[in-house]
Amino acid sequence: MALAMMAVLRDGPQVVPTTLRKPFWLYPNLLSLDAPLVAVAWLSIFAKTWRVNVLPWQAYLTLALVVWIIYAADRLLDASMEFGHSVKTKARHVFHRKYQAAFCIALVVASLTALVLIVTGLSLAIYSYAVIGVILVAIFFALSFYSNHGPEDIPYAKNIVAGAAFAYGCAILAISETGYDWMELVFSAELSCFAILCMLNISAIDLWEHGDRSADLEVKASDELALTLPLILLAGSALFFAWRDSEAVMRPFFYAILTGAGLLHILNRNRTRFSMDALRVLADVALLIPVLVFNAFSQP
Repeated sequence: MALAMMAVLRDGPQVVPTTLRKPFWLYPNLLSLDAPLVAVAWLSIFAKTWRVNVLPWQAYLTLALVVWIIYAADRLLDASMEFGHSVKTKARHVFHRKYQAAFCIALVVASLTALVLIVTGLSLAIYSYAVIGVILVAIFFALSFYSNHGPEDIPYAKNIVAGAAFAYGCAILAISETGYDWMELVFSAELSCFAILCMLNISAIDLWEHGDRSADLEVKASDELALTLPLILLAGSALFFAWRDSEAVMRPFFYAILTGAGLLHILNRNRTRFSMDALRVLADVALLIPVLVFNAFSQP
């Protein structure tokens, strides 16, 4: 009887260890849905800040699709270049490589859908504004493909371009509907502060991973300081621009920037309490909570 039971258990379905299952809260990151969510949320902030009365739903959907396409393509590229190198290969890269065929099909569908939305649902002004965004994205992929930094190097140049491209992409659709001088808005304090916040958000992940891999306390302290100082400067700038706005029109926006910088600083100080997967998710949350702060301080 015992032998029979052992045979049944051996031939029956095997239970997958729970340690191999990804937590549900990680799937937005694995599916590259985190960045589109952040982009759409901040597009709404830019639209309200710059008094865009009506922004068509096509704008939000187009932005979400374009951001998803860029992020998914970048992760597929990283997965193909880094797979097998345990130092740099991350869960999201393994996931994209495992489901590479499905992601490729989704990329084609998303690209066609975005193209139709751009042609049929957006104003013609977006074409001229999009040139800068296309150039930034091209530089980003060139840095991803041709940069030869080592596994212990932090790709600051790539992160700066990525942050600038993401920020400009979030604002471009609002800019096209304002009727104001687009150069004034591109170099505005609002877009500049958000771009720096995005750059620091992206760099934070690399710095946390770099510190996590090192046993040298000086390296860990240096990585923490490399993020702390720019965050303090950004928070101070946000407070200054909020104070300078005597009409209190832009204050909710800069309060949102201040909140994002503060949350990243808290994560940076407490990074050892979380896993790297949790830190990636929390870094996105640090860009979503400011939306609530913005809405709380915005005038009805």
